[in-house]
Amino acid sequence: MSPILPDIAVRPGTEADLDAIVPLLFAAFHDPPDATREASERSKTEPARSVVAVDGETLAGHLGSFARDLTVPGAIVPAAHVTQVAVAPTHRRRGVLNRMMRRHLADAPEPIAVLWASEGRIYPRYGYGLAAPHLTLRAFVREVRLPDGPAGRLRAGPPATLREEMVEVFEAVRPDRPGWSSRPGAWWDHRLDDAAWVRGSGTALRAVVREGAHGVDGYALWRVVDGENPDNPRVSATLQVKELVAATAAARLDLWRFLFGVDLTARVTYHHAPLDEPLLYLADDPGWLGTRWEHGLWLRVRDVPAALSARRYALPVDVVLEVTDALLPRNAGRWHLRGGPDGATCERTTAPAALALDVRDLGAAYLGGTPLAALAGAGLVEERGAGTLAAANAAFGWHRAPSMNETF
Repeated sequence: MSPILPDIAVRPGTEADLDAIVPLLFAAFHDPPDATREASERSKTEPARSVVAVDGETLAGHLGSFARDLTVPGAIVPAAHVTQVAVAPTHRRRGVLNRMMRRHLADAPEPIAVLWASEGRIYPRYGYGLAAPHLTLRAFVREVRLPDGPAGRLRAGPPATLREEMVEVFEAVRPDRPGWSSRPGAWWDHRLDDAAWVRGSGTALRAVVREGAHGVDGYALWRVVDGENPDNPRVSATLQVKELVAATAAARLDLWRFLFGVDLTARVTYHHAPLDEPLLYLADDPGWLGTRWEHGLWLRVRDVPAALSARRYALPVDVVLEVTDALLPRNAGRWHLRGGPDGATCERTTAPAALALDVRDLGAAYLGGTPLAALAGAGLVEERGAGTLAAANAAFGWHRAPSMNETF
């Protein structure tokens, strides 16, 4: 690393910074100029929640944060959604990101922070743990067979005309899906944005809803893009599933049967499948689904007692944790966690610790998908009391795998 530049000021952002923030982001992520895209980026940026690094009159870096809620095991909690992280090429390796991240972690009001990492190796150094990996599916349509069975009614149409019904299903499902973010009105606008820069070479975004005996209980967003199929060039397109939300198993099966049945498509892709995606068990030969494991949502515990007391636990837990945190000393030390399915408390203690771990690994385990036992197997969690690891491992787990259904 080159020497840190002492004259770079790190401070909260303001509305006046917007004119410099957006060009910095476009340059950092190699995006071509596009007025519509720039307007979209400006509309969702929250300057007052940003941290900026300024070198004289030059914006040297930016770290953004959205105020949204996050579903965690058994609860919904406020979470800082960190995004739009960029450092000007002229100011790289000068400690700019380090200073911005420290400022953000110190100032953000939420007990946890989450982000989607373009480069996963960067954020563990700031205490982020991989809390919700996901699967990418690239399935061959002709090789995948799904079960038959009674079907509900499907209705297709432009997303705007089906939005109200999709919102209703999303809100019904979200409280039981750790890793899912709240989606107030403006965020539905962004989710359904179908500007040319979003669409690329694909068709317009399409929607389908499924009606069961008690009303609409599932939906899917999708588009079709050109592809290649040497065996039959006329059937070569790829159907891209952008989102699939279902309140029932029957709705999910119906939606998948619909998506795999669209004419003139050779592949179906889905980039945000959860690790417990039912399609893995519905397909007659899941090997043809082309699954690939990828990192997804990273989580940082900012306030250990607030975060651990906010979530619920699958089984009763009574354990003393010793946490290390190089960036937030207030998190370091021993914490007595008592909890279960109905609530939890977490208080500082001087009692001997039963488990010891870094805040990064606490973040990885927080959503219930990364087992403490697996982290212990990697040497990242130390068991100091016989039997405590197995008990805590079971308590921290959850009946739903955490997932992320959108990037931000």
